[in-house]
Amino acid sequence: MSATAEELAMSESLGNPSPGGRWKWLEPINAVAAALMLGIVLLLLAGVASRYLFNFPVVWIDEVCSISFIWMAMLGSAMALDRNEHLRLTLFVNLFSERPRIFIDAFGLVVVATVLVALLPHAVEYTMDEWFITTPALGIPNSFRVAALPFGIVLMLVLVIRYALRSPDLRYLLVAAVVVGAIAGLLWHFSPQLVRAGNSKLLLFLVLFVSVSLACGVPIAFCFAIGTISYLAFGTNAPLSVVIGRMDEGMSSIILLSVPVFLLLGCILDATGMGKAIVDFLASWLGHIRAGMSYVLLGSLFVVSGISGSKVSDMATVAPALFPEMKRRGNKPREMIALLATGAAMADTVPPSIVLIVLGSVAGVSIAALFTSGFAIAMVLLLGLAILARWKARHEDMSGVRRPSLRVIGRTALIAAPALVLPFLIRSTVSGGVATATEVSTIAVLYAAFVGVVLYGGISLRKSYAMLVETAALTGSILLILGTASAMAWAITQAGIARDVTQFMAAMPGGTIVFMILSIMVFLILGCVLEGLPAIVLMAPLMFPIAKNLGVNDIHYAMTIVTAMNIGLMTPPIGIGFYLACRIGNVSPDEAIGAIWSYLLALMAGLAVIAAVPWFSVAFL
Repeated sequence: MSATAEELAMSESLGNPSPGGRWKWLEPINAVAAALMLGIVLLLLAGVASRYLFNFPVVWIDEVCSISFIWMAMLGSAMALDRNEHLRLTLFVNLFSERPRIFIDAFGLVVVATVLVALLPHAVEYTMDEWFITTPALGIPNSFRVAALPFGIVLMLVLVIRYALRSPDLRYLLVAAVVVGAIAGLLWHFSPQLVRAGNSKLLLFLVLFVSVSLACGVPIAFCFAIGTISYLAFGTNAPLSVVIGRMDEGMSSIILLSVPVFLLLGCILDATGMGKAIVDFLASWLGHIRAGMSYVLLGSLFVVSGISGSKVSDMATVAPALFPEMKRRGNKPREMIALLATGAAMADTVPPSIVLIVLGSVAGVSIAALFTSGFAIAMVLLLGLAILARWKARHEDMSGVRRPSLRVIGRTALIAAPALVLPFLIRSTVSGGVATATEVSTIAVLYAAFVGVVLYGGISLRKSYAMLVETAALTGSILLILGTASAMAWAITQAGIARDVTQFMAAMPGGTIVFMILSIMVFLILGCVLEGLPAIVLMAPLMFPIAKNLGVNDIHYAMTIVTAMNIGLMTPPIGIGFYLACRIGNVSPDEAIGAIWSYLLALMAGLAVIAAVPWFSVAFL
């Protein structure tokens, strides 16, 4: 199956707005979101200082940060809709010719509008109900916090309506609206039978509806929402306000505060050139040996991932610095892309991994333990990829390659030293229990900003504002997925699926071994289709209790499924990460797809070792 570089989950937004955002009236929203992001960082820094320097905790800081966080997330969700940054799958949509594609886009637009219209009255009701609940530290009604939900929904609904009004052909929208209305009418007519249908109706609502929406290019957050809303509205007697409540809970965990801060840290890393300094140092150290540039690429991804926590940021930092020299040495572009994609999958468990932070939040697993184990697991995968890279480089052209002088190595080491401190600072403080992931993220941002200004040329005010806006928008797209996935996970749990799956697994021969194999297969597939965060939020509450009942260590199980999910993310023809790597490296997916399989096999071999030998996951805890 062929594909193009545009077949990315983030490649097209509703109405195809420009990457910078189309609607000028949203600029004040951007400014407010940027201010909230900056306020969160400053408040968290103040909290860390008061707690560790003055031994005087300020109890209201976490509460203010929580309020600011959900407001920034909902404003960011609307910004992401405008800025082309909501995660969606367009692989199947792009297989159609122009006319069917226009209708599919219109259908997706109607689905998004349907979700927003269905949620809005319940969000307002939920906000009014929360007026009677006061926050513990500030003593104000909780409505001030949850009002972000209806406000963000209204903002997104206004955007969708404006996109619809600017549609090149309103006939497609009308037809799509009729189709969605007809489906809703049929479901309402057969609702009594669906309520009595048992869990078989989950296949209709949470599998078929979600899958069709996903294939039509509907943003993943809205795919989860339409499936859950349809299930609750037509298949149960539960009120839709449950969806809003679960969204609030899924988006409001204080642990998730570290996610936008680490995203901001990745922006600082890129803007200041700190990542390039690390790459240059590793190149001076290893670049002169056979397969040296491949080692440098893998090592750079490993180290840089220990700062940013984002695969896209890691690849965008490393590829431009290394690909020209790798091409000069005779490395084929398709091999470089394959190594870049699988190297990013390898490094995704290196702290501070955003996936591990979210997993710790939803599964109740120690983030410090996940960070410690993630470092060891990444080393296992790194070794497998390095061995394969060395074998592939046996015919590499080394003519003209000279070992740098000690003076050059020393100079690059001196330049990179302040940047190299960051990953060790993050890893040691969290893993050692000295500070939480959120506290460390704020300290790392302060350090990176200071070092970037003093030693790496600084960041302009315009660039700083752009980074804050970008962080808010990306946070909004992530948090909306987490919120709707939490609602869908609740629906699955309430249907008794966890109990049924537990009984099924207990009755199966093979016990733990079969369960681990099935888990790997499930998360490989989910990694291909859904990407990491929604897959984790959706399945972790279901799978971890089963693993615990079967005696599987939480950390070992976490490392196994996260590794499987990352491999799926880079597996063509659907894996989103593969196409991101192709776009960053400016190589056609058709060219790169044939080269990636051997690297994926190396990762699969590493996954087999990780799954079969728990020691790698728990030895250093």
